Formats: sequence, structure tokens, C-alpha cells
Amino acid sequence: MKRELKPSTALVPCPVVLLSVSGPDRPNIITLSWAANVCSNPPTVVVGIRPERHSYNLVKEAGEFVLNIPSSNLIESTIFAGTKSGRDYDKFAECGFTAEPASKVKAPLIKECPINIECRTREIIPLGAHDLFIAEVLSIHIDEKNLGKNRRFEASSELFTYLPLTGEYWTLGKKIR
Repeated sequence: MKRELKPSTALVPCPVVLLSVSGPDRPNIITLSWAANVCSNPPTVVVGIRPERHSYNLVKEAGEFVLNIPSSNLIESTIFAGTKSGRDYDKFAECGFTAEPASKVKAPLIKECPINIECRTREIIPLGAHDLFIAEVLSIHIDEKNLGKNRRFEASSELFTYLPLTGEYWTLGKKIR
């Protein structure tokens, strides 16, 4: 038997990304779990950001950003970057992250993340609590240790996801097919 619940963010699991963006004083990082692939040609992603967040105006003004995919050993830094404001903290310094130059955008890559996706904003759509940033993927950087024989990404239990129904983080399970 199923029970009907009120509408909520029930799509599970959600990716966890560290969005890095350039800023007038220093780059900033915001943790997001409202992120998705939405088109393969051109490769396009979306992220949802609340307008009251410090990073919102930085991303809007820059028109570009990097989605950094953290591994599970970065969970505490990931939570810090999502719960503290860049107005008050230098998140790169506080989290012990290394900023590396990107090849296509001004926002830095986070060296410690196994995957970095450079993006340019194409459109911003106000939705309610969050605005949707639609962005084209310009370049992808993957740590060599995560590339298989065919030079494609090999998933591992290092990566993790967020479950909005529980507020919990989980590592990826095993391949089933």
C-alpha cells in the first residue's frame, strides 16, 4: 500500500556539486544538490540557486561557473561550503581546497574534486524559491585515476549523492548492469 504525501523535492537521488565562481575579491564556492544534465547536444546542465544566496549574484554577473563533483572524503568541506556564506568566509581557504585555473572560464576548478565541468550560463529562469540557471558545458576535466581503458569515466564509491527526502548523503552503490 502506498501513502500519498504532500508535494516536495522527492526526486532521488540528487547529485552533489560544488559550484565555484569568480568574484570581485576572491572566488567563492556553493554546495548545490539541485543540478542535472538536461541536453546532450549541446551538452547542457541546470542548477537551482536561491536568489538570496551570496553566490547567486556572483554567478549571475559572471555568466559562467565550474561544477566540481566532490568525492566522499570531501563530505565535511562540502557541507561547510553549503552552510556558510562566502560573504563571511573564504571557502577555498576554510575547506583546504586548491583553486586551479580553468581553460574556458574565469571561475577556478577545485583541484581536489575528481570531476570539474566548466559552464557558461545561457538563461536564468525564476521559478520560486530557486532560480534555474541553464548552462552550456564548455569543457570537462577528469582525474586520470577515474578514467578507464577506453578513456571514459569509471564510477566509483568515492562519489556521493544527496537524498532530499531524508537529508542524508550516500555513496554510490555497485554497478547493477
